Amino acid sequence: MPIKNACQLITYPDSLGGDLAGLRTVLKRHLGDKISGVHILPFYPSSGDRGFAPLTYKKVDLRFGNWEDIQAVAADYELMVDVMVNHISRRSEFFQDFVEKKDDSPWADLFIRFKNFWPGGEPSSDDLAKIYTRKPRPPYYEVNFADGSREKVWCTFDYEQIDLDLESPVARRLLQDFLQWLCERGAKIVRLDAFAYTTKKPGTSCFFLEPEVWEHLEFAAESIAPWDAVLLPEVHEHYSIQKRIAEHGYRVYDFALPMLVLQGIYDGTAVNLKRWLAICPRRQFTTLDTHDGIGVVDARDLMSDEEMERTKENVYSKGANVKRIYNSAAYQNLDIYQINCTYYSALGEDDRAYLLARAIQFFTPGIPQVYYVGLFAGRNDIQLVEETKLGRNINRHGYSLEEIDREMERPVVQRLLRLMDFRSHCRAFDGSYQVLPSPEQELRVRWNGGGETAELRADMKERSFRILHSSLGGELRELNLS
Repeated sequence: MPIKNACQLITYPDSLGGDLAGLRTVLKRHLGDKISGVHILPFYPSSGDRGFAPLTYKKVDLRFGNWEDIQAVAADYELMVDVMVNHISRRSEFFQDFVEKKDDSPWADLFIRFKNFWPGGEPSSDDLAKIYTRKPRPPYYEVNFADGSREKVWCTFDYEQIDLDLESPVARRLLQDFLQWLCERGAKIVRLDAFAYTTKKPGTSCFFLEPEVWEHLEFAAESIAPWDAVLLPEVHEHYSIQKRIAEHGYRVYDFALPMLVLQGIYDGTAVNLKRWLAICPRRQFTTLDTHDGIGVVDARDLMSDEEMERTKENVYSKGANVKRIYNSAAYQNLDIYQINCTYYSALGEDDRAYLLARAIQFFTPGIPQVYYVGLFAGRNDIQLVEETKLGRNINRHGYSLEEIDREMERPVVQRLLRLMDFRSHCRAFDGSYQVLPSPEQELRVRWNGGGETAELRADMKERSFRILHSSLGGELRELNLS
């Protein structure tokens, strides 16, 4: 059965009400059928990176709840889960057994050992220079084995996240076991986190290498096929990669949209947005905000270098309370490809601009996902950043049930909920769409399907929009969001 073309929520397991039970309360009390799916970010036991260094996929972290909680969400909504296909925790039983037994461990081939990978056992300076990495260090972790010996293994991200060798039968069996375990417990969509880093060859970028990347995706897709589950590869890079993935039949993310929308609103023009809407993949998931930040590299070449730099500068100058230092080593964040800021704050906490951005997202081809902070038009959490010295926490505020009840009363949140309700139930979005001719500062998009028509008329300069709707051939009437 195909997944529904309706709004989805992205949330950490403990960000709405403190745990999975709290999340279920929020879903029932406030969201209901305004959304069709829920992406619960990693809820597994983990040793770092807010859940993205999993010890195993067969357990739910007891701080969040249990499998019954997960399956209860899956019973009411299409459940998206994460699989960190590139790595597993340094503290997992698999890596710890390798540390203890070395070559005698049944998991010895699970990891990429430098002595076996590189001719001569070590990469040359030229080899290291070619590797695509977002961390200012060589991509390895030095293992201290129980027998006293030392050896380097591949480690792309944090030292808690040891890379897996997906060319190894051992790794493939383990990955398949995890994928099928999750599908058996209700996962409808499996998001492959950082999958582009799984392809590694000496003398290359070790990033999105073909044909290996397609072989890895095919293996994962076949593993979950018996459950009719959907595979969603995640990669933050140039938009052309998303188009190539889409051409191979997979759903993709529209990570270019967030910067394009910001640039359009900041500069009062829809020119770049119109160009993108003409060529963007159709079977995609759209986002404006995520747990990682606002992607920059994804929109390269969809706007000029000058527009890109001006947009980044505007996030800092117009965005509320966001500082460059929060994207620096002082706040444990050196990812130059993303900016840490809530989307609401990036737009100067302007309700009109924020709702305009969401309207554009909802009229863009694809399934719209709303990050939980964005659901409440959340402001930058400066206090949490300063307390933790983690730049990414600016967009990771935890809401209590009482706070959620208060936030839901804000007019901007009420209007967003009505907009989500319309997007989730209007049948026009299951049909065809066209970008209508309009002046540079305006964007007009029309959808037709299921006997309904929905049309967005947006003015980027005025930061205003109207949505017109008709059913069964009736007259177009303006949607009332107030």
